[in-house]
Amino acid sequence: MATRPIVVGYDGSEPAEAALAWALDEADRNRLPVRLVYAFEWFGMATPMAPSVAWPDAETRRQAEAMVVDAARQARDTHPDLDVTGVLVDGPSAAVLTDQSRTAALVVLGNRGHGGFANLLLGSTGVAVSAHARCPVVVVRGETGPAIFRKPVLVGVDGSPGSALALRYAFHQATVRGGRLRVIRTWTPPPPEWTPATYDPDSIAAAKRAEVEEMLAEGRQAFPEVEVTVDVFADRPGRALVEASRDAQLVVVGSRGRGGFRGLLLGSVSQQLLHHSACPVAVVRDLPPEPDAE
Repeated sequence: MATRPIVVGYDGSEPAEAALAWALDEADRNRLPVRLVYAFEWFGMATPMAPSVAWPDAETRRQAEAMVVDAARQARDTHPDLDVTGVLVDGPSAAVLTDQSRTAALVVLGNRGHGGFANLLLGSTGVAVSAHARCPVVVVRGETGPAIFRKPVLVGVDGSPGSALALRYAFHQATVRGGRLRVIRTWTPPPPEWTPATYDPDSIAAAKRAEVEEMLAEGRQAFPEVEVTVDVFADRPGRALVEASRDAQLVVVGSRGRGGFRGLLLGSVSQQLLHHSACPVAVVRDLPPEPDAE
């Protein structure tokens, strides 16, 4: 069975170039092929009074295809040991990249492409793909330079199945990113006016830490070389992880934790990180099967 590639959503924008650079480094560490995908959407303009549709000419499509193929060629020049390809796929970017995720090891996106408005911190494509992808999605934002690799991988857990998937992925990332993993577990304290007399933050912290240690048992056994630190404290999880991302090289979260509503595919914590993290964010909704299971 062919090795699953890292798929990069590419449109020639500066955030897409940052995503490509991050993906090439990731491919180097994991010996994976890289596929640049340009989603070419044929925008139509029609109204009840004017039902005609305006399409771009064929030259626009040819130029877009040439751009992504050339970007792949340049990537092969700088990373000759990697298998890098570039393709143009017709369709809306979120739908195209979600479909590509079915056969990908990872989807990597910039924090905002050509379609983004200046006042948006993350484009709609990044949110949609993170919510629906069938493999982990990394949105490249914040600090990405060489100095970042001295920092640990950060993961937020809350005991949910989604955070258990995120923890598995974070352990793997830590093994190829310096061997350090920081695990954060928070709980939201009651407001002062509603704090019961029996409220004991030390007891709560001890219970949450025991819960985390139980979650960590399998990963510690599978990855004994990874140095794990655990922080348990009272705070809102999104705020705590955004703050902690300032001292991390990658922050990993599940797509939806215990606080998410059943009908939501992307929870508030992951959305906060996608918009405000100081480093790249990995959202893990699903893990691809192991090669021998395909």
